[in-house]
Amino acid sequence: MTEKDLISLDSLMKHPDVVKVTDKENQQLIDRRECIPPSCKVFENACIALEDREQYGFEIDPEAARKLPDIIHNKVQAVVGVERPSGEEAAEHGKARAIGVVFSGGPAPGGHNVIAGIYDAAVKANPDTKVLGFLMGPDGVIENEYTVLTKEIVDSYRNLGGFGMIKTGRTKIDSVKKVSSARQTCKDLGLDALVIIGGDDSNTNAAFLAQELKDDGVQVIGVPKTIDGDIQVRDKSGNVLCAMSFGFHTAARAFATEISNLCTDASSDVKYWHICKVMGRVASHLALEVALQTHANLTLIGEELSEYVDYERIQKAEKTGQTDYTAFGMTIRHLSRVICNGIVRRAAVGKNYGVMVIPEGVLEFINEIQTFIIKLNTIIADFNEMHDRPFHLEFQRLEEKLEYLRRLARRSREDDSFTLWNTRDDDLFSDLPIFFQEGLLMERDSHGNFPFSQVETDKVIMGLVQDYLAWLRDQGKYKVGLTRDYYEKTMKKGGADPQLYGPALFRNYQDGEFLLMKEEIMSLKTLTQEMIRCNVLKEGESIPSAVQAIYKKSIPSFKTQVHFYGYDGRGSDPTWFDCTYTYNLGLTVFALIAAGATGQMAAIRNLERDFDTWEPIGIPIGPLMHLEERKGKLTLVIEKSTVQLNSASFQVVKNLREKWLAAHPGPDDFRRPGPINMGDPRSEDRPITLALNALGSTPPEE
Repeated sequence: MTEKDLISLDSLMKHPDVVKVTDKENQQLIDRRECIPPSCKVFENACIALEDREQYGFEIDPEAARKLPDIIHNKVQAVVGVERPSGEEAAEHGKARAIGVVFSGGPAPGGHNVIAGIYDAAVKANPDTKVLGFLMGPDGVIENEYTVLTKEIVDSYRNLGGFGMIKTGRTKIDSVKKVSSARQTCKDLGLDALVIIGGDDSNTNAAFLAQELKDDGVQVIGVPKTIDGDIQVRDKSGNVLCAMSFGFHTAARAFATEISNLCTDASSDVKYWHICKVMGRVASHLALEVALQTHANLTLIGEELSEYVDYERIQKAEKTGQTDYTAFGMTIRHLSRVICNGIVRRAAVGKNYGVMVIPEGVLEFINEIQTFIIKLNTIIADFNEMHDRPFHLEFQRLEEKLEYLRRLARRSREDDSFTLWNTRDDDLFSDLPIFFQEGLLMERDSHGNFPFSQVETDKVIMGLVQDYLAWLRDQGKYKVGLTRDYYEKTMKKGGADPQLYGPALFRNYQDGEFLLMKEEIMSLKTLTQEMIRCNVLKEGESIPSAVQAIYKKSIPSFKTQVHFYGYDGRGSDPTWFDCTYTYNLGLTVFALIAAGATGQMAAIRNLERDFDTWEPIGIPIGPLMHLEERKGKLTLVIEKSTVQLNSASFQVVKNLREKWLAAHPGPDDFRRPGPINMGDPRSEDRPITLALNALGSTPPEE
């Protein structure tokens, strides 16, 4: 390179247009950060107070009452404005404070706006208030690692995704040593309040910290965060107090945008089934919302599978005077048949492609799989107890383990009292893909639990689907439908009479819009035989090339592309809904702190309705907790919320399934949700599931 070239390159790099287009900040980003979401009307008041809402009650777990005596009787509290505050009220609201904020768990879009809301409300009440951001999640609290949040820092992250401002982590403050360290950090920094922004486990942690730090004068407030949407709070009467955790809408929209692109690609390329696995181990909220956003051809909802009842098997058992308990709940074999039915029906009308949405934890809703896990856990535990060598040392190869299970099945046939592993169990287990058999028989963790997270859901299901489709193809039941026009043009081009060969080739030649090859035609050999039988071909004659071309076109090739949507949605910039929701959550957090609350979770009631009906509230965390088995022992946790099958949103999806499957001639019914735009008045003002559920529920109680 010459000196002149170097000078030219240097000039190029300094050119204003080069500097502008390569800068990390663009005008859209600048505009997004400068947007200030609207605030609930109550926050216009100069002074804020809390009012107990006695109409909302909870069933309190005795263990929660024992461990959280100082916060267990907290009430639901509504944030209200004080028109004429007393001098004491005004002084308390406006005093200088030190507030610590920490992110806990995976990122969720909108977290930065929670901090922005806290910061704005705090410095408005008193400019001397300090907001401290603990770094790297709860480890920052334990190790006293923090940064003082300034206006410049907060402004640079407004309305942006991720938890980059202070980072996050998954450490739990759940031991005496960790609690002691957290207490010392609060004391050293003179904290008045600690805000924990996290999921169900993090808010559980917040409740215990609120109890531990109450005598130290440190308030602890939780904020509900999870893209899975499984933090939803109802009181014992079913009144909705928190309809959805923040981040859900953005993640669902981010996933839906990508999956919608696949819908467009699938209907353009017409050769792939796109298998889209979306986050959601315990609940299928994201899959349900994505279905509404995209109208994907097939969507599995785990909660529905667990409630499935096979009435045909029940009736069969009743005729013999028995009860078939295995008929309750979807089997994985039956699930693969349901999926294949949709695939075959679409192929019959020329659509050998499509898009399927699967929740990440769908297998956990299959009773059969749960039964296998329970039975195999017992078998392994019993073997370990009765023999000198552990099960996994005694049977190291898969075939050895399977042979042991077969011996148990034979024993069940000979001994009626032995019911742990029967012939049906063995047959169903044999149907599973080998890698999944290995997974179910893998060594348990230190608590004896099955490591479900190591199982590739999509591979398990699609492995069975592939096998069954191959069987259907061999039986002549899985065919690609051909348009009559295509058939006639191909035949005429090859010099063959379509009217002569049509009745011999197709089962619906007389009236079919999409022509389907006869089931008995499964190979060139059977094609020849059928044509001879129909007197359109003589013994020894070759099949016309045009007929061979039509036959090959009718043979389906099932090709898949597998996609996982999780981390990309977590890191997306938030929707206008999530920006507004989280900013008001931050304002609510400060209102709870200023009014002296602790052990409360900041929430917005009426999220499913119009913005002017939103009501900032504090929900007591203690009463939400109950005993649940975690890692082999009973632990107090906040219950995760699953999809309600009687909800309006699920019923709508169920009713539209046939339309979205589009197993008929004509275009698919795919929906384009569009990109996530900031402040666009045409953007959705809430998740579709919430909008539908609002239609199916009673007006909010006052």
